[in-house]
Amino acid sequence: MSRTIVSELAAAIAADREHCLLATDFDGVLAPIVDDPERATIDPSARQALVRWAGLVGQVAIITGRPARTAVRLAGLDSADLRSLVVLGQYGVERWDGASGQYHDPEPPERLAELRERLPQVLSEAGWSEAVVEDKGRALAVHTRRLPDPAGAFSDLRAPIQRLARELGLHLEPGKHVLEVRPTGMDKGRALDELADSTGARTVIYMGDDRGDLPAFDAVRRMSDTERTTCGVWAASPEQPNLPGVADVVVEGPSGVATWLQTLADQVEALA
Repeated sequence: MSRTIVSELAAAIAADREHCLLATDFDGVLAPIVDDPERATIDPSARQALVRWAGLVGQVAIITGRPARTAVRLAGLDSADLRSLVVLGQYGVERWDGASGQYHDPEPPERLAELRERLPQVLSEAGWSEAVVEDKGRALAVHTRRLPDPAGAFSDLRAPIQRLARELGLHLEPGKHVLEVRPTGMDKGRALDELADSTGARTVIYMGDDRGDLPAFDAVRRMSDTERTTCGVWAASPEQPNLPGVADVVVEGPSGVATWLQTLADQVEALA
Protein backbone atom coordinates (compact mmCIF):
# COMPACT_ATOMS: atom_id res chain seq x y z
CA MET A 1 0.00 0.00 0.00
CA SER A 2 1.37 3.40 -0.93
CA ARG A 3 1.95 6.18 1.59
CA THR A 4 -0.97 8.06 0.04
CA ILE A 5 -3.38 5.18 0.69
CA VAL A 6 -2.07 4.77 4.26
CA SER A 7 -2.72 8.47 4.83
CA GLU A 8 -6.25 8.07 3.47
CA LEU A 9 -6.83 5.11 5.79
CA ALA A 10 -5.61 7.07 8.81
CA ALA A 11 -7.82 10.02 7.83
CA ALA A 12 -10.90 7.78 7.50
CA ILE A 13 -10.29 6.26 10.93
CA ALA A 14 -9.59 9.62 12.58
CA ALA A 15 -12.81 11.06 11.14
CA ASP A 16 -14.94 8.31 12.75
CA ARG A 17 -13.00 6.16 15.17
CA GLU A 18 -16.15 4.74 16.77
CA HIS A 19 -17.12 3.05 13.52
CA CYS A 20 -13.73 1.50 12.77
CA LEU A 21 -13.37 -2.30 12.95
CA LEU A 22 -9.89 -3.82 13.29
CA ALA A 23 -10.05 -7.62 12.95
CA THR A 24 -7.16 -10.07 12.98
CA ASP A 25 -6.29 -13.73 13.00
CA PHE A 26 -4.33 -15.05 16.00
CA ASP A 27 -1.73 -17.63 14.94
CA GLY A 28 0.90 -16.24 12.60
CA VAL A 29 -0.40 -12.68 12.98
CA LEU A 30 -0.42 -11.94 16.70
CA ALA A 31 1.42 -15.09 17.81
CA PRO A 32 4.38 -16.75 16.07
CA ILE A 33 3.77 -20.18 14.55
CA VAL A 34 5.35 -22.84 16.79
CA ASP A 35 5.54 -26.65 16.81
CA ASP A 36 3.27 -27.00 19.85
CA PRO A 37 0.01 -25.06 19.40
CA GLU A 38 -0.37 -24.80 23.18
CA ARG A 39 2.80 -22.69 23.30
CA ALA A 40 1.64 -20.16 20.70
CA THR A 41 1.55 -17.15 23.02
CA ILE A 42 0.98 -13.66 21.72
CA ASP A 43 4.00 -11.58 20.69
CA PRO A 44 4.46 -8.89 23.41
CA SER A 45 4.73 -6.07 20.86
CA ALA A 46 1.61 -7.30 19.06
CA ARG A 47 -0.31 -7.45 22.32
CA GLN A 48 0.78 -3.90 23.16
CA ALA A 49 -0.46 -2.73 19.76
CA LEU A 50 -3.76 -4.58 20.22
CA VAL A 51 -4.36 -2.95 23.60
CA ARG A 52 -3.63 0.45 22.09
CA TRP A 53 -6.12 -0.09 19.27
CA ALA A 54 -8.76 -1.34 21.71
CA GLY A 55 -8.67 2.12 23.26
CA LEU A 56 -8.48 3.91 19.91
CA VAL A 57 -11.42 2.57 17.85
CA GLY A 58 -14.93 1.26 18.34
CA GLN A 59 -14.32 -2.45 17.71
CA VAL A 60 -11.30 -4.74 17.77
CA ALA A 61 -11.73 -8.45 17.06
CA ILE A 62 -9.71 -11.63 16.90
CA ILE A 63 -11.23 -14.09 14.43
CA THR A 64 -9.57 -17.47 14.83
CA GLY A 65 -10.02 -21.16 14.18
CA ARG A 66 -9.06 -21.82 17.79
CA PRO A 67 -11.68 -22.12 20.52
CA ALA A 68 -12.44 -18.67 21.94
CA ARG A 69 -11.38 -19.74 25.45
CA THR A 70 -8.00 -20.93 24.15
CA ALA A 71 -7.31 -17.71 22.27
CA VAL A 72 -8.25 -15.57 25.28
CA ARG A 73 -5.95 -17.63 27.51
CA LEU A 74 -2.97 -17.68 25.16
CA ALA A 75 -3.26 -13.95 24.48
CA GLY A 76 -3.74 -13.06 28.15
CA LEU A 77 -6.76 -10.99 27.20
CA ASP A 78 -8.80 -11.55 30.35
CA SER A 79 -6.29 -9.54 32.39
CA ALA A 80 -6.39 -6.39 30.25
CA ASP A 81 -8.84 -3.51 29.87
CA LEU A 82 -10.11 -4.49 26.43
CA ARG A 83 -13.78 -3.55 26.55
CA SER A 84 -13.97 -2.94 22.79
CA LEU A 85 -12.46 -6.33 21.94
CA VAL A 86 -14.27 -9.53 21.01
CA VAL A 87 -12.84 -12.94 20.19
CA LEU A 88 -14.71 -14.98 17.60
CA GLY A 89 -13.48 -18.55 17.99
CA GLN A 90 -14.00 -21.61 15.80
CA TYR A 91 -14.33 -19.32 12.75
CA GLY A 92 -17.07 -17.26 14.39
CA VAL A 93 -19.21 -19.91 16.08
CA GLU A 94 -17.91 -19.05 19.57
CA ARG A 95 -17.60 -15.58 21.10
CA TRP A 96 -15.95 -13.85 24.04
CA ASP A 97 -16.78 -10.24 24.87
CA GLY A 98 -14.21 -8.06 26.57
CA ALA A 99 -16.92 -5.76 27.90
CA SER A 100 -18.65 -8.49 29.91
CA GLY A 101 -16.05 -11.24 30.05
CA GLN A 102 -18.78 -13.66 28.98
CA TYR A 103 -18.42 -16.61 26.61
CA HIS A 104 -20.91 -18.01 24.13
CA ASP A 105 -19.87 -21.45 22.94
CA PRO A 106 -22.65 -23.77 21.71
CA GLU A 107 -22.44 -27.53 21.83
CA PRO A 108 -20.51 -29.18 18.95
CA PRO A 109 -22.39 -31.29 16.38
CA GLU A 110 -22.63 -35.04 16.91
CA ARG A 111 -20.71 -35.80 13.70
CA LEU A 112 -17.49 -34.76 15.45
CA ALA A 113 -17.80 -37.72 17.82
CA GLU A 114 -17.63 -40.09 14.86
CA LEU A 115 -14.70 -38.12 13.46
CA ARG A 116 -12.83 -38.61 16.74
CA GLU A 117 -13.43 -42.35 16.58
CA ARG A 118 -12.40 -42.84 12.96
CA LEU A 119 -9.54 -40.37 12.53
CA PRO A 120 -6.85 -42.49 14.30
CA GLN A 121 -7.45 -45.34 11.85
CA VAL A 122 -7.11 -42.97 8.89
CA LEU A 123 -3.78 -41.72 10.23
CA SER A 124 -2.56 -45.27 10.84
CA GLU A 125 -3.53 -46.52 7.38
CA ALA A 126 -1.70 -43.56 5.81
CA GLY A 127 1.45 -44.47 7.77
CA TRP A 128 1.39 -41.38 10.01
CA SER A 129 -0.18 -42.59 13.25
CA GLU A 130 2.22 -40.37 15.22
CA ALA A 131 0.71 -37.17 13.83
CA VAL A 132 -0.52 -34.85 16.59
CA VAL A 133 -4.29 -34.43 16.77
CA GLU A 134 -5.52 -31.25 18.44
CA ASP A 135 -9.09 -31.50 19.71
CA LYS A 136 -10.68 -28.05 19.52
CA GLY A 137 -14.10 -29.18 20.67
CA ARG A 138 -15.85 -28.14 17.47
CA ALA A 139 -13.00 -29.25 15.20
CA LEU A 140 -10.08 -31.67 15.01
CA ALA A 141 -6.73 -30.47 13.67
CA VAL A 142 -4.03 -32.90 12.50
CA HIS A 143 -0.58 -31.32 12.86
CA THR A 144 2.36 -32.65 10.84
CA ARG A 145 4.91 -30.01 11.89
CA ARG A 146 6.73 -32.24 14.40
CA LEU A 147 6.92 -35.30 12.13
CA PRO A 148 10.20 -36.31 10.40
CA ASP A 149 8.80 -35.21 7.02
CA PRO A 150 6.14 -32.54 7.69
CA ALA A 151 5.46 -31.77 4.03
CA GLY A 152 5.34 -35.44 3.03
CA ALA A 153 2.99 -36.32 5.87
CA PHE A 154 0.75 -33.37 4.98
CA SER A 155 0.59 -34.57 1.38
CA ASP A 156 -0.07 -38.21 2.33
CA LEU A 157 -2.83 -37.34 4.79
CA ARG A 158 -4.70 -34.67 2.87
CA ALA A 159 -6.67 -36.97 0.52
CA PRO A 160 -7.80 -39.59 3.08
CA ILE A 161 -8.78 -36.93 5.61
CA GLN A 162 -10.65 -35.10 2.88
CA ARG A 163 -12.59 -38.29 2.05
CA LEU A 164 -13.50 -38.82 5.70
CA ALA A 165 -14.60 -35.21 6.07
CA ARG A 166 -16.85 -35.41 3.01
CA GLU A 167 -18.37 -38.68 4.19
CA LEU A 168 -19.31 -37.04 7.49
CA GLY A 169 -20.53 -33.82 5.88
CA LEU A 170 -17.68 -31.80 7.38
CA HIS A 171 -15.22 -29.29 5.92
CA LEU A 172 -11.44 -29.73 5.56
CA GLU A 173 -9.39 -26.55 6.07
CA PRO A 174 -5.72 -26.99 5.10
CA GLY A 175 -3.21 -24.70 6.82
CA LYS A 176 0.48 -24.46 7.58
CA HIS A 177 1.33 -28.15 8.16
CA VAL A 178 -2.12 -28.66 9.64
CA LEU A 179 -5.31 -30.29 8.33
CA GLU A 180 -8.36 -29.13 10.25
CA VAL A 181 -11.77 -30.77 9.96
CA ARG A 182 -14.76 -28.74 11.16
CA PRO A 183 -18.47 -28.25 10.51
CA THR A 184 -19.57 -26.35 7.42
CA GLY A 185 -21.56 -23.13 7.43
CA MET A 186 -19.16 -20.64 9.01
CA ASP A 187 -15.88 -19.12 7.89
CA LYS A 188 -13.88 -16.00 8.67
CA GLY A 189 -15.44 -14.07 5.80
CA ARG A 190 -18.95 -14.60 7.10
CA ALA A 191 -17.80 -13.81 10.65
CA LEU A 192 -16.21 -10.56 9.46
CA ASP A 193 -19.28 -9.59 7.41
CA GLU A 194 -21.61 -10.16 10.36
CA LEU A 195 -19.39 -8.23 12.77
CA ALA A 196 -19.00 -5.29 10.37
CA ASP A 197 -22.77 -5.14 9.83
CA SER A 198 -23.63 -5.43 13.53
CA THR A 199 -21.22 -2.65 14.52
CA GLY A 200 -22.03 -0.37 11.60
CA ALA A 201 -18.36 -0.26 10.68
CA ARG A 202 -17.40 2.31 8.06
CA THR A 203 -13.70 1.45 8.09
CA VAL A 204 -12.62 -2.20 8.17
CA ILE A 205 -9.08 -3.62 8.50
CA TYR A 206 -8.41 -7.36 8.41
CA MET A 207 -5.06 -9.03 9.15
CA GLY A 208 -4.33 -12.67 8.24
CA ASP A 209 -1.56 -15.03 7.22
CA ASP A 210 -2.94 -18.29 5.80
CA ARG A 211 -5.45 -19.80 3.39
CA GLY A 212 -8.07 -20.03 6.12
CA ASP A 213 -8.08 -16.21 6.08
CA LEU A 214 -8.90 -15.95 2.37
CA PRO A 215 -12.69 -15.72 2.92
CA ALA A 216 -12.07 -12.71 5.18
CA PHE A 217 -9.88 -11.04 2.55
CA ASP A 218 -12.64 -11.73 0.01
CA ALA A 219 -15.08 -10.02 2.36
CA VAL A 220 -12.76 -7.02 2.62
CA ARG A 221 -12.65 -6.72 -1.16
CA ARG A 222 -16.45 -6.87 -1.37
CA MET A 223 -16.72 -4.16 1.27
CA SER A 224 -14.37 -1.93 -0.72
CA ASP A 225 -17.03 -1.79 -3.43
CA THR A 226 -19.37 -0.09 -0.96
CA GLU A 227 -18.86 3.20 0.86
CA ARG A 228 -16.60 1.53 3.41
CA THR A 229 -12.87 2.23 3.58
CA THR A 230 -11.02 -1.11 3.79
CA CYS A 231 -7.53 -2.53 4.11
CA GLY A 232 -6.25 -6.13 4.02
CA VAL A 233 -2.93 -6.85 5.72
CA TRP A 234 -0.98 -10.06 5.04
CA ALA A 235 1.48 -11.28 7.70
CA ALA A 236 4.02 -13.11 5.54
CA SER A 237 6.16 -16.04 6.69
CA PRO A 238 8.63 -18.44 5.02
CA GLU A 239 5.89 -21.12 5.03
CA GLN A 240 3.25 -18.87 3.48
CA PRO A 241 4.64 -15.80 1.69
CA ASN A 242 2.36 -13.21 0.18
CA LEU A 243 -0.36 -14.46 -2.16
CA PRO A 244 -0.49 -11.89 -4.99
CA GLY A 245 -3.65 -9.81 -5.13
CA VAL A 246 -4.95 -10.89 -1.73
CA ALA A 247 -3.92 -7.99 0.50
CA ASP A 248 -3.15 -4.27 0.27
CA VAL A 249 -0.26 -4.42 2.75
CA VAL A 250 2.36 -7.11 3.36
CA VAL A 251 4.37 -7.21 6.60
CA GLU A 252 6.68 -9.81 8.13
CA GLY A 253 5.02 -11.84 10.86
CA PRO A 254 3.74 -10.66 14.25
CA SER A 255 6.54 -8.13 14.79
CA GLY A 256 5.76 -6.55 11.42
CA VAL A 257 2.08 -6.49 12.32
CA ALA A 258 2.86 -4.70 15.59
CA THR A 259 5.07 -2.10 13.88
CA TRP A 260 2.48 -1.39 11.18
CA LEU A 261 -0.34 -1.04 13.72
CA GLN A 262 1.67 1.32 15.92
CA THR A 263 2.66 3.45 12.93
CA LEU A 264 -0.94 3.70 11.75
CA ALA A 265 -2.12 4.51 15.28
CA ASP A 266 0.44 7.34 15.46
CA GLN A 267 -0.99 8.80 12.25
CA VAL A 268 -4.58 8.48 13.46
CA GLU A 269 -3.80 10.20 16.77
CA ALA A 270 -1.87 12.96 14.99
CA LEU A 271 -5.06 13.78 13.06
CA ALA A 272 -7.30 13.83 16.14
